[in-house]
Amino acid sequence: MTTHRVDYSPQLKQLMQQADLASYRALGEQTGVSQWAINLIRQGQIHRLRLELLLALSRTLQIPLPDLIELFSPPQDKLLPGSSGNPEPNVNALRREYERLQQRLAQQEDDLRQQLQRDAIAMIESWLLQWPTAAHAVQQNGNLPASRLLPLTQPLQALLQSWNVVPIGTVGEEVAFDPQMHQPMGASPEPGQRVRIRYVGYLHGDRLLHRAKVSPVTPSA
Repeated sequence: MTTHRVDYSPQLKQLMQQADLASYRALGEQTGVSQWAINLIRQGQIHRLRLELLLALSRTLQIPLPDLIELFSPPQDKLLPGSSGNPEPNVNALRREYERLQQRLAQQEDDLRQQLQRDAIAMIESWLLQWPTAAHAVQQNGNLPASRLLPLTQPLQALLQSWNVVPIGTVGEEVAFDPQMHQPMGASPEPGQRVRIRYVGYLHGDRLLHRAKVSPVTPSA
């Protein structure tokens, strides 16, 4: 009896071409997958690879993991449990492991988000407790000095600092115009021209969130 040999090289090369990978060697270097493992994929034995290798291939080839497994699995490996043939195909075990991994990652993401929220709430707890009372006092007494409210904003400033959110300048400050950091209000000044900051901008680490709004400084008469 002649054994039919499968060859999934054309399918793999098509995905590699879409990902701008010119050779199997380039694919291996990009994913950390050995040439032996790549040969297994070409031979329809993708079920023999570890899940972390499959995930690396999925990311590099830009194809969802279930679709990757389906594409490189021979027909006999796609049997559902209870059908004729192997009742518990390895490919199905890989799918179940992938689903469990996805659920675990989703849970970890949710836990991380909740922890971040709890940390943020803890840092601004004093503001949460005091600000509604202070706002009510201002509504009841329009003559209440605004300077009495400024200390209440310190927890918010501390929270922004902990997130590496850095202000660009201070209101009223005169600086040299930088088109990367400053947004003109009205006429556009020349780079290096003196401008006054009207609204503070912000950086988040190296990322620009908002440019500071500025206006040209009028020379004194």
